[in-house]
Amino acid sequence: MAENMSLLGLEDELTCSICLCLFENPVSLICGHSFCASCLEATWKDRISSLSCPQCRMSFSSKPELKKNTVLSAVLDAYRIKAGVPEPVKEPFEVKKKDPDAIKCDSCMEAKAVKTCLTCMASYCEDHVRPHRENVIFRAHQLSDPLPDLMERLCSDHGKLMEFYCIQHQSCICTNCLQSVHKGCEFITADERRFKQKTDLTDKLNVLEVKTDKNQQVITQMKEQQTKLKELAVTRKRILEAEYRQIREVIDRDEKEAMIAIDKEQEKGQSKLVSLMKKFNENVEKMNRTKSEINSLLDQSQSLTFLKASVDLPSVVNFEPYNPRMTVEGKEVIAYHSSAVVLKEWITKLMEQPAENRIFVLKPEFEKSVLGAGNQFPGIPCETPALLPNPRDMSRIRSPSPARAPKTKALGAKQKSKNVNKELKDPKDRKDQKSNTQPLSSPAVQNSAKRSDLLKYGTILNFDFRTAHKRISLTENNTKATVSDDPSHYPDIPLRFSVCSQVLCTKGFSQGRHYWEIKMSSNNFCGLGLAYGRIDRKGPTSRLGRNAESWCVEWFNVKLSAWHNSIETVLENPNPSRVGVLLDCDQGSATFYNVQDRAYPFHTFVFPFTEAVYPAFWIFSNGSSISLCKLNN
Repeated sequence: MAENMSLLGLEDELTCSICLCLFENPVSLICGHSFCASCLEATWKDRISSLSCPQCRMSFSSKPELKKNTVLSAVLDAYRIKAGVPEPVKEPFEVKKKDPDAIKCDSCMEAKAVKTCLTCMASYCEDHVRPHRENVIFRAHQLSDPLPDLMERLCSDHGKLMEFYCIQHQSCICTNCLQSVHKGCEFITADERRFKQKTDLTDKLNVLEVKTDKNQQVITQMKEQQTKLKELAVTRKRILEAEYRQIREVIDRDEKEAMIAIDKEQEKGQSKLVSLMKKFNENVEKMNRTKSEINSLLDQSQSLTFLKASVDLPSVVNFEPYNPRMTVEGKEVIAYHSSAVVLKEWITKLMEQPAENRIFVLKPEFEKSVLGAGNQFPGIPCETPALLPNPRDMSRIRSPSPARAPKTKALGAKQKSKNVNKELKDPKDRKDQKSNTQPLSSPAVQNSAKRSDLLKYGTILNFDFRTAHKRISLTENNTKATVSDDPSHYPDIPLRFSVCSQVLCTKGFSQGRHYWEIKMSSNNFCGLGLAYGRIDRKGPTSRLGRNAESWCVEWFNVKLSAWHNSIETVLENPNPSRVGVLLDCDQGSATFYNVQDRAYPFHTFVFPFTEAVYPAFWIFSNGSSISLCKLNN
């Protein structure tokens, strides 16, 4: 109450001597007297020379620049609140104070201010700030760089400097507010709030900088991959053209369709890359806009608006940019390529036969009439028809259309087993096989082989420590791989698988024949196969057989399947504990054997390998292991 009475008793001192009303936009002259800005301008309006103070008559050689008396304005605002006097309309000349370069000394009203005293609530030039620096009386006063918003720093209720920031109400408060309305609230100083806000915005700016750099790097990688994609397409065309040159008279139409398929794969890959690049460019633009907003706020770090500001990072910051692996190894392209290889082999074997024997391959209906009573022609071997697929089924060798693909994948393992067994046991009855035979996905394999014949191509293998997933532990001189839920402390390097528990061997093969054997502790949730050295190590498609760079036979529970390029072929499961693999790089084939007293083939991949392939393995069940066998017995 005493404070209110003391404030209300200042009405005479807060009255303009010209209009005899409360000051409106008070300004001070050099002589120390204050007036309403509009009143003083009106008094000097008709005077071109002999300008003077209306109260003490002090003369001025030129019209002084009028600056607002910030201390008096603060007292007036507090007085109006207590007395219930409405706020007057502000004059437009106040806008000048927003420019830091226009802040003048409140003492001389001429020189440029160099410091603002937050205790005196006034700005001083170099001469008038000297007492604050030299006189011990002013030692407790707080000096800062010239501030244009002194009025905004005063509490509208108490007219005091708002030195604190209420965390609960997220607003600036003075000492009186802290003892009344905000009593019990958690608070910090304005400088602490400013430091925290600046630190938070700086951290966000750093995050945006890092994310922007990553996006730019990925965009650059995509541009490089566009060129590589074209080179891959040219390479694939060249390989196919080499195959088609040998059989051009027969399959010109297929060659053109194969070229179109590659172009479609390339166009699909290019389209995906362009779409992703557009998306990442949009992400960069969004983050740049947020960076600009943060930089704008940082430029206003001394203003009250800065303390209340809040900037959220765009949602695209949570999106990790990635560079997808694009190839032209589509299902249709691979089918065309494989069919060309098989067709070339078929024609080659056909032409190697004596002319009198070719009729039995071209027209199997002659088989019963000629060979039904036994081999009556010594020059014609009885197994000749079994050497080559039935020419009536050659339409199955060409690339299947999208409509046919599901039918190929849906063929049951039981039916496939019957077809394969029938082909192995009774070559003469191959003509009775139905048109659903699949020479590409499961080519006919020959009868069991002597293990000694395979051991002639035996090779020594070791697991590559650099590629082993952290769940895989390598022992016994890197010939045994065991999977565990306790990760190993392997260093993170680009060659290491990080998604699937897989490992490659150190040795790769690009020519000749090579044979090795694997012993499995359990043929459940494991895979054995081959992979190019460039197979993805980090992405979701790095699993064997789920991409165009790898081939594998995989046991998933009791089901055995052959996988390549995400195409599954279900096989009959012989439940082997020891598996042999014969890789023929020159012929482009890899045969898997169930090794017992003899080697029994259960699947063959036919594919023209374009580079070195490495033995590859996937194991999943905790405690399971696979071992590379010594081929000395």
